[in-house]
Amino acid sequence: MQCSSSVKRADSVTVDLILSNAKAYLRKQIVDCNIAIDQGRIFKIGKKTTMPNASTTINLEGNLVLPGLIDAHVHLRDEGKAYKETFYTGTAAAAAGGFTTILDMPNNAPVTMSAETLRNRMKTAETEALVNVAFYSEFPQNMQEIPRIVKEGAVAFKLFMTEQVGGLNIDDDNVILEAFKTLSRLEVPVAVHAEDKQTSRKAETELKNADRNDVEAFLEAHSESVELRAIEHLLDIDRKADAQLHFCHVSTENGLKAIVYGKKQKMPVTCETTPHNLFLTADDLRKIGMLAVTMPPVREKRHVTALWNGIKNGLIDIIASDHAPHTLEEKKPRSVWDAKVGIPGLETTLPLLLTEANQGRLSIADIVRLMAEKPAEIFKLKDKGCIEEKKAADLTIVGLGIKHKIDASRFKSKAKYSPFDGKQVQGKPVKTFVNGQLIMDDGEIVAKAGSGKLIRRE
Repeated sequence: MQCSSSVKRADSVTVDLILSNAKAYLRKQIVDCNIAIDQGRIFKIGKKTTMPNASTTINLEGNLVLPGLIDAHVHLRDEGKAYKETFYTGTAAAAAGGFTTILDMPNNAPVTMSAETLRNRMKTAETEALVNVAFYSEFPQNMQEIPRIVKEGAVAFKLFMTEQVGGLNIDDDNVILEAFKTLSRLEVPVAVHAEDKQTSRKAETELKNADRNDVEAFLEAHSESVELRAIEHLLDIDRKADAQLHFCHVSTENGLKAIVYGKKQKMPVTCETTPHNLFLTADDLRKIGMLAVTMPPVREKRHVTALWNGIKNGLIDIIASDHAPHTLEEKKPRSVWDAKVGIPGLETTLPLLLTEANQGRLSIADIVRLMAEKPAEIFKLKDKGCIEEKKAADLTIVGLGIKHKIDASRFKSKAKYSPFDGKQVQGKPVKTFVNGQLIMDDGEIVAKAGSGKLIRRE
């Protein structure tokens, strides 16, 4: 996706908003500029002298303007799981974290797996969302309904390989193949949670029988081989289907190598990793305990190193939070097998990555590529991913030098806990604009519920 801008003399018009004194990421470099916004779109980018008149001007005081960031892996809950998170609290967390567009996962109550459940979910979100929301669907029981779900607006499908969530029998390779072929014809991606069910279930049973119920046992049940087997298995199936296959939350060195091998074979394969897999190790899990339990789990240091190398070398396509809110009680049972897996990540992802950018481990270009350009490309999100005239005015404003501590008690999410709570970071989202409207300002939500838009596949 190529982004560009032009500088012309201002016409004699009055626009809705001008963002002045900005440093914007344009055409792979940071430039001093002003940005004029009108009717939710970027009207002009240029010097102050080229700007039209504006109803409102906001001085960004030299802060960095990034394309609105996209989180391609978010569990917004609501409906039957509203006690964990609602569309309002989840999208408030997104806006506070600097995200302007998020993709909602389908393992809800009810599961999003039909045109009807998707339609109802969109209706619920429409009056609550503060940022743009696109939707995954699970596979339906009747595979002939897939085109109807796509027509209803699903931008992608999700396949959980650890347990059957939707209507597709994950133990039947022929059924998976036919589902992949259907999505290939429709040119719709499928995102997969790649952990081999049989391997993990067998290990879990043996560990339970041995009265093992701690985080160490969880690590053993979700070993490196559990991920690798599922990745290799799905790649084998997709060689016959040629569906656009996106591997979620890759956590292991050999898992990433298998995906890279698929890419070298010109397969339509992409992958993501998460901040917790980049910033936490198995040793951290042993110290923190069940609050940091996720699937797949955080790994030993060599895997973390491999993931960072994968980012450096462009082998990992995107970073996504895998925001998975639960109640604190659900995260602190006596047995690890009863712990709800996942952690909230919308409000910690960008500060963690900006800290690495300040320390030279990442560049701003890397962050934009991983969390704006590539997610927009993979999931075909029109008008998203870059700052360009005539495109939607989705913008993330960042104070690069701001030092602060992550404080989970102040999260907008209902899940007010984090394995990163108390961590010192440098770099913070200070304003979030969605379709030209200021949604978050200095940590506070300043827009009304329903300000965000629903994104449907076009």
